[in-house]
Amino acid sequence: MDLTIRQATPDEYDTLGEITAQAYLRDGLLDFGESDAYLDELKDVAGRAAAAEVLAAVADGHVLGGVTFVPTGGPMADIAGPGEAEIRMLAVAHAARGRGAGEALVRACVDRARATDGCVRVVLSTQRTMRTAHRIYERLGFVRTPERDWNPLPQLDDITLLTYELTL
Repeated sequence: MDLTIRQATPDEYDTLGEITAQAYLRDGLLDFGESDAYLDELKDVAGRAAAAEVLAAVADGHVLGGVTFVPTGGPMADIAGPGEAEIRMLAVAHAARGRGAGEALVRACVDRARATDGCVRVVLSTQRTMRTAHRIYERLGFVRTPERDWNPLPQLDDITLLTYELTL
């Protein structure tokens, strides 16, 4: 498989939005299923691309997955502070998993962070059940930062996002 990581193009936004939404839905990561408000955000690749960099993993002309890279803050940042880039919404199509696309997307984000002036760290949030993603992060040198764990929906006690960071 000839895998390429590059900036997503507007004609791929709908496909990438659907891959991202389906990855979260199929993995049981959305609490309210199809009615979850976060689902709309996952599908809105054009909105993400206007505020951050959306990367696509492409092989043989097909989009396999994508990620949102947020360099040093901005409206798409959830937890990034000064000097930190953030990785958000990493998703790989179910049929394409296990082929290295997820790891390649994370590596591309790390490379972009290293090329960003003043960036000293990459941070991210993840759900407890995203164990495959945790293994990728840890293999690439990310470490858990439990002091930064947070709850995006304080009205629901059981949604605590785990955080990781990689010092560059």
